[in-house]
Amino acid sequence: MNEIIQSLYNRKSTRSFTDQNVSEEDRELIVEAAMQAPTAGLQMLYTILDIRDQGIKNELAISCDEQPFIAKAPMVLIFLADCRRWLDCYQAAGAIYRQPGPGDLLLAFADALIAAQNAVVAAQSIDLGSCYIGDILENQESVVKLLKLDKYVVPAAMLVFGYPTEKQKAVQKPQRFNRKYILQQDRYSRLPETELRAMFDPRLQEEGSGFEEYLKTFCERKYMSDFAYEMTRSAEEYLKYFYRKAKLL
Repeated sequence: MNEIIQSLYNRKSTRSFTDQNVSEEDRELIVEAAMQAPTAGLQMLYTILDIRDQGIKNELAISCDEQPFIAKAPMVLIFLADCRRWLDCYQAAGAIYRQPGPGDLLLAFADALIAAQNAVVAAQSIDLGSCYIGDILENQESVVKLLKLDKYVVPAAMLVFGYPTEKQKAVQKPQRFNRKYILQQDRYSRLPETELRAMFDPRLQEEGSGFEEYLKTFCERKYMSDFAYEMTRSAEEYLKYFYRKAKLL
């Protein structure tokens, strides 16, 4: 197994950091690596916010489901799906253009998330831990105000980086599902209940729990949680600008 593949296996979310700062050289390396990611039509439909202001970090730690480690992270990047920048270019060029729609947003999300994963891989290669913060989608109103977001710009992902503590290094990476439940050929099909149950067997053995108990608890804690409802509400607020009938601007 080569070094790159091994680093993908080794990488795990880091939520506990030492006080060591991330050097400017390493920050630049991570951002430049992110920008080498594949991109739709060479558009790079994303903007990366490098959050240096401690006050903004503190507010993000609160708005992103009360997670204090965000405020303590030495490096924070927010990857924005940016459907505004090209509109401004079209306007500057005197082109005839339309209002962005859902397809444009999804394409921008793909660009932003691919770039974010490049940043994660780059960080792992220099022994920097990282953690995705999906909760950046929550509290749309306060995040828009805090980051001064345009209506055609949506946060796709937030990443925090830092050097993991020794305790964090000792944390075991959670098991992934077996490939046979994830990889399908040619066409999608729903898994029968027998396979759904078998898919969870290693996890249930580790947890010492039964299928029904585990899934009911997980559903209540994650899928039916207040933050999940808030994320959906906020996403609807972001999306309302993209679901108007496409028209010339």
